[in-house]
Amino acid sequence: MVNTRYTEAVHYATGERIKVEITEDNNTALAGINSETVYFAPGLVDLQVNGYMGIDFNSPDLTVEQVHQVTRLLQAVGVVKYCPTVITNREEAMSQSLRIIAAACSVNEITRRSIAGVHLEGPFISREDGPRGAHPAKCVIAPDIDLFQRLQSAGKGMIRIVTMSPEWAGSQLFIEQCVQEGIIVSVGHTAASSEQIVEAVRAGAFMSTHLGNGAHLILPRHPNYIWEQLAADELYTCFIADGFHLPDAVQKVIMRVKKEKAILVSDAAHLAGLPAGDYKTHIGGRVTLTELGKLHLTAQPELLAGSAQMLIQGISRLVRKGLCTLEEAWNMGSVQPWRLLNKYSEAQPELEPSVLFTMRDGEVQVLQTVGSGVQRI
Repeated sequence: MVNTRYTEAVHYATGERIKVEITEDNNTALAGINSETVYFAPGLVDLQVNGYMGIDFNSPDLTVEQVHQVTRLLQAVGVVKYCPTVITNREEAMSQSLRIIAAACSVNEITRRSIAGVHLEGPFISREDGPRGAHPAKCVIAPDIDLFQRLQSAGKGMIRIVTMSPEWAGSQLFIEQCVQEGIIVSVGHTAASSEQIVEAVRAGAFMSTHLGNGAHLILPRHPNYIWEQLAADELYTCFIADGFHLPDAVQKVIMRVKKEKAILVSDAAHLAGLPAGDYKTHIGGRVTLTELGKLHLTAQPELLAGSAQMLIQGISRLVRKGLCTLEEAWNMGSVQPWRLLNKYSEAQPELEPSVLFTMRDGEVQVLQTVGSGVQRI
């Protein structure tokens, strides 16, 4: 029989003091808390996770157990729902990653409940340097609904988000077909004109992938595809708050313009959580992780190769820098992406498990997840 006790916490948004039920076997993290305030909040939702702690969702060697392992590790940093991200590659390579992720969900209920769907980032993106980012040019192709359907079949219908560039001929039809199937179409890694962005939104696109990144180093002051996405009221805007991908001023503009449609993502590479150094990736080639946590292409330091920080670190930085309140930062990493994921649902399901955390020296420290669907490491 599991013994149950209660701990007192403060609701992150209302400031109300509440009692949270916890089990005796997972209260170790609370033992060292004395005068620090313990906060209670809904779990974090990350729409873009390429991997974590050395496990790469795009590796040809990915295993079912590794998917379970990432799920457990993410829960330890407060992420209770996430989208494994499969990026531009050969069809068979993408299909293999999708098959493994689907298999993991089929054999483990916790993994199935934690994975909110797969984010397919490419291969229907821009081929131009800059917008393409670290994606391999040889694998980039125009939007192809038949290829998308084959990938969806390989993943047992788990693709929930597709990032694409509407600069290609036939993009509107592709977007419309995806929307009919309940797929969230996100504009990203694009060199599209303002008119093409407008047409994409009209066709049903309603998300921007890590806006301000996967872009040319130099753009016309106006018009350009960043302004157009910011101006589109229909678009939810995802951004990375690690301090390297975007200047603080740009983050402030996104938050002020988009308000409840601003969403934090980690875009965590599999190197997140590992020591600084040079690494070889399966797709992006040689990359460097610096002591400060910046991840870039070794040969081109000006080109980022994803992020090495998790959502909790982005939230901490936003609050510490005074760019927004704790409630606002947490919502951008939790309830707002959850609302986006359930756009096609008649009723929004409850977001659980929840998270207990405290603030130490300007950093959010996750103490534990509470509620159903929690795995201990």
